[in-house]
Formats: sequence, C-alpha cells, structure tokens
Amino acid sequence: MNAEPLSLSMDIVADDTVLEGTLDGPGNAVGLVLFAHGSGSSRFSPRNRYVADHLHAAGLGTLLFDLLSPEEAANASCRFDISLLAQRLRTATHAVGSIARERQLRLGYFGASTGAAAAIQAASDADDTYPIEAVVSRGGRPDLAGQRALGRLACPTLLIVGAADLEVLDLNRQALRQMQCEKALKTVPHATHLFEEAGALEQVAELARAWFVRHLCETKQPHQHAR
Repeated sequence: MNAEPLSLSMDIVADDTVLEGTLDGPGNAVGLVLFAHGSGSSRFSPRNRYVADHLHAAGLGTLLFDLLSPEEAANASCRFDISLLAQRLRTATHAVGSIARERQLRLGYFGASTGAAAAIQAASDADDTYPIEAVVSRGGRPDLAGQRALGRLACPTLLIVGAADLEVLDLNRQALRQMQCEKALKTVPHATHLFEEAGALEQVAELARAWFVRHLCETKQPHQHAR
C-alpha cells in the first residue's frame, strides 16, 4: 500500500532564523530532492516549481524552502555567502531527515545560480547520516563552491547550462575539470541564463529528472565519500 502523499508546510529553524518550506511529492516516492535557489529568488521560484512538478511525475519528492529570511535576502552579503547558504541547506536536510528515514527516501540536491554552489558545498561535506546521492545544477555557479568542495564532491553531479550563456558555461567547464566524481555537463541549445527561450526550461526539467531517476530511483550501492 502506498503511503500518504508528501504534502507539508514546514518551518526550518536555522540558528535564530525561521525558514519557510514546502514538502511535496507522491506517496510512492523513493527519493527526495532539496532545492537551493539562487540570489534574488525564493521557494516560489516559477522555474524551480516547474522542475519540481516534473520530478513529482517521476516519483520523486521535493523540498522548496527559503534559504534566507526576508531581512537576510535584502542583504547582498548574505545572498552571496555560499558558506551560509550551504549551512542552511544542511540544516534543511536534517530537518527532513526523519521523514526521509521513515520513508527510505534517497536524497539529492537541485541548485540554481548561487544555490548550485551551496548545493555542492553541502553535498561535499554531507555526513553518513544523511548522504547526498545526486546533485543537479541549473545555470549554476559551481566555481563559487571553491576548489576544496569541488575536489571532495563524491556524488554524481550534472551541470546544465544554456549554450548562449557563454561566461557561465566557461565557469562550469572549469569547475567540471576540478570534480573527481561521476559528472556531466549538458548544454541547452540557444538558451540564455534564465532558460526563458521556448522549450528551454522543459529540456532542463527532463535532464534533471533523468539524472535523479538514474541515481535516486535505481538500485545501487551508496557512493563512498572522498576524503
């Protein structure tokens, strides 16, 4: 018998800050993807919600949450503090940990823009309690995660970049060379940074879904974390 669908509004307490989030997904989900949005965005990001809907259709749950409070989001130094964003993502991971364990959900991260750097940092430092088994970056800045995090990253990681987003594409190629994990870089033809072109975001969603299905839904041995 399938469990009840994942549908929960939750408050995530990080230090003295309360972050709002929404947990969604089918009752038969076998994986859970936590979203880390980019600077100037939030859990209401229409692009991330579009991708989340595609993941739900593939049997995956999602957590969309605000990495920063409204006051912090108004502060540029917070929006670009990758270490802070990564710590918030780890806090959110532990907040949904009991649900993930109860339902035996394998965990992944989906990061956009600066959120991709936060996802890579958080995944590279993940502990064995809540291991991260896949990461996808959409128009991300993995270079901002830093050389140490890129080198330590152990889980399969997919970088998706618009083919016309030339500067970010070059930064992704540089970051890819520093990764030692299973990795791939996929470009969306003619797409710019926000994937606003016709059909571009759909291609992002399909690429992300295939990556997460492969690494969270298929049976395989857990990935060993690099040290």
